[in-house]
Amino acid sequence: MYVAVKGGEAAINEAHKLLAEERRGDLAVPELSTAQIEEQLSLSVDRVMTEGSLYDRKLAALAIKQARGDLIEAIFLIRAYRTTLPRFGYSAAVDTAKMGIRRRISATFKDIPGGQVLGPTFDYTHRLLDFKLAAEEGDEGETSGSDFAELPDGVAQLDDSMPRVVDLLKHEGLIEEERPGEKPESIGDLTREPMNFPVDRDVRLQNLARGDEGFLLALGYSTQRGYGRSHPFAGEIRLGEVAVEFVPEDLGFPIEIGEVTLSECQMVNQFKGSTEAPPQFTRGYGLSFGHCERKVMAMALVDRALKGRELGEVVDSPAQDEEFVMEHSDNIQASGFVEHLKLPHYVDFQSELELVRKMRRERREADLGEKDPQAVEAAE
Repeated sequence: MYVAVKGGEAAINEAHKLLAEERRGDLAVPELSTAQIEEQLSLSVDRVMTEGSLYDRKLAALAIKQARGDLIEAIFLIRAYRTTLPRFGYSAAVDTAKMGIRRRISATFKDIPGGQVLGPTFDYTHRLLDFKLAAEEGDEGETSGSDFAELPDGVAQLDDSMPRVVDLLKHEGLIEEERPGEKPESIGDLTREPMNFPVDRDVRLQNLARGDEGFLLALGYSTQRGYGRSHPFAGEIRLGEVAVEFVPEDLGFPIEIGEVTLSECQMVNQFKGSTEAPPQFTRGYGLSFGHCERKVMAMALVDRALKGRELGEVVDSPAQDEEFVMEHSDNIQASGFVEHLKLPHYVDFQSELELVRKMRRERREADLGEKDPQAVEAAE
């Protein structure tokens, strides 16, 4: 309930207290720890890190707890905290070709160098509720060994080298060339500089990585239903750990400072060619923190759709409209603009209320005047 400005601060303080009570819930139920969120709600943590642009699992778990599970609110908290952190340099570009693979599949070739690795996925589950997960709290932590599948003897180890699947097409010259940027410093930084249209692809991919998963999913879906002239194939989807390297000024050579878990998707799309390029395949690319497979797939679909103008294609669908996609994909901006409607708009509404009353009065007078001039005089 909104109150007048006078006394509003006290009401807001009480609302904060009520929020804390609602967050805690029933005191008879054990409080959820950030460690539990980090370990058992890991996909939510990964999304918050990706769209919040900050790789820190503990902080993401804390934000989810503080936001009562509202992931957009948690992303907002992470972005706000991120602005307080100093930046001392740029890391070298990560090499996902050297990823420590946990999951790696391709829908374009059955047999690929290094093999297909299913990894942790919902793809083959039956989508039936598992009521064993609703066991009593007393059973928690007493998991028997039979609950986990044991690997049979003689299981082949993963190959040390797993080259990218799209490199097979690149070797035959059947897919567009992509050249990396010369220096990390030359890459745009969406977190520090506003977008200026048209944008380069580096900023576009940053925007899509921070974009709302649901929004990108809907746009990616639209490209498959004819609103983007796209027939995509999942060239390769990867999940695993990648080393992060940094070049200190006083050393002059890269040192490994840690590793991050990444999801990567490369979509392959047919292209009929143009006056400057022969018929070939083109790419769409998606990359995110953690395990965000659906996000990177949608991101790759939209990335390819946004290439339409530079490839000389007819641009007439929402997913191909750069300004539409990039100006509306950010869930923090979108929620802020939508939710600001909850704030008091008393003066604005009163002016519009008076305007509508005036218009109705003028309309009524005009109608009465057309039917019976004497009725107007009587009404006056």
